[in-house]
Amino acid sequence: MLLFKAFSALLSYPSEDMREALPEIADIVRAAPLLGAPRRDDLLILIDELGDGDLLTVEERYVDLFDRGRALSLHLFEHLHGESRDRGEAMVELKQLYEKAGFELTARELPDYLPVVLEYLSCRDLAEARDMLADCGQILGTIGRSLVARRSRYAAVLQALLVIAGESPIEVDKVPPVKERMETLDREWAEQPAFGSPASTDPATGAPAA
Repeated sequence: MLLFKAFSALLSYPSEDMREALPEIADIVRAAPLLGAPRRDDLLILIDELGDGDLLTVEERYVDLFDRGRALSLHLFEHLHGESRDRGEAMVELKQLYEKAGFELTARELPDYLPVVLEYLSCRDLAEARDMLADCGQILGTIGRSLVARRSRYAAVLQALLVIAGESPIEVDKVPPVKERMETLDREWAEQPAFGSPASTDPATGAPAA
C-alpha cells in the first residue's frame, strides 16, 4: 500500500528528494480510505512543516528528536530489548521474514528501523500489515506518546499507525508536555574524558587549585 510507503518517507531522515516528493505524499494521504479526517489533517500539517523553511532546519529538528535518546528511537527492538542479545536474535528473525517474502535488506539500515518496516508493509496486504502493526502496538504507543509530549508534528504518523493497527489514538490532552533542554541532552550523551581531572581542583570553577 502506498500509504505505508508515504509513512516510511515521512519518518526517514529528511532529504531534498523527500521534500520534492511531499506533494505526491500529500495526495496519497488525502486519498487514503484508512484515514479519518483528524488523522489526515494532522498528517497534512506535518507535510507542510517538512516542506517549510530550509532543509538544514528540518534536518536539525529531526536529529534533535530521533537521534538524541532511546525514548524516541525509531529502532523498534531497542525499546523492547535495549542492547541485549535478544535484540540481535529478534533482528535476525525479522530479516529472515523479509527474505522469505523476497526482499533483500541493504546494509545501510537495521531491520527493526521503523521506516524499513513500513517500506516492507507497503508491499504486503492490509491484513498482514495490520497484524504486524498490532504486534508492535505497545512500542508504537511508547514512541507516539514521547512525540506527543514534545508536541511534535511527527506524532501524526504514529497516531495513524495506531489507528490502522486497531488501537486507540493517544489522547493528546492527557499527555503532559515536556521540553528537554539541549544542554542536558548533550551532558547525558557526552563521552567520559580519557583522563581524570587534576587531583586538586577549585569546586566552583573546576580549575586546578592554587
